[in-house]
Amino acid sequence: MSHDHDHDHPPAKGRDHDEGPPSEHEILSRAMQELLEEKGVLTAEQIRRRMEQFDKDFPTRGARVIAHAWVDPQFKKRLLADGKAACAEFGIDLEADRLIAVENTAEVHNVVVCTLCSCYPRALLGMPPTWYKSENYRKRVVRDPRGVLKEFGTVLPEKVTVRVHDSNADMRYVVVPMRPKQTEGWSEERLAKILTRDALVGVSIPLI
Repeated sequence: MSHDHDHDHPPAKGRDHDEGPPSEHEILSRAMQELLEEKGVLTAEQIRRRMEQFDKDFPTRGARVIAHAWVDPQFKKRLLADGKAACAEFGIDLEADRLIAVENTAEVHNVVVCTLCSCYPRALLGMPPTWYKSENYRKRVVRDPRGVLKEFGTVLPEKVTVRVHDSNADMRYVVVPMRPKQTEGWSEERLAKILTRDALVGVSIPLI
């Protein structure tokens, strides 16, 4: 496993339990929201609608970027060299200083975590799922990545090396999955539909 930053999801089943107490960031975010509501700057309904729109629009961004990388080798090179600059070509302004794209191969499978809290490329993938923020996932994926992946239905051959990448406030990750062989000739739009958020975090693989 590789750890690029030193700072618990019973994944597919029971995703919303065993999350542990909220992080400091979650507590501060909630306090700020309540203060804005109290002062009449925002309403709970406005926040709810904005979050729904965020979840609807943003996850498709990551799928579009990776689908383009699948069909354009030169763009994929730029993405792997400088993820943030490559995403800027799509008009995506990422919040972190760096976005590192890691490519899955027949020999290596990558999975992303933030062991400190829940650092995540929101502008690319939307809001992080509940399981990603849970203490269960954050601890277990480092100790037993194959076990966690198996709970997502992702069983890898023993010959495949699993690398765990630790995000932080300045550096985020996105996984470039292997393109299924059966998708030769598919349009970018069609390819994007099989690129789920979980695949871009590395806990699953694209299925057709």
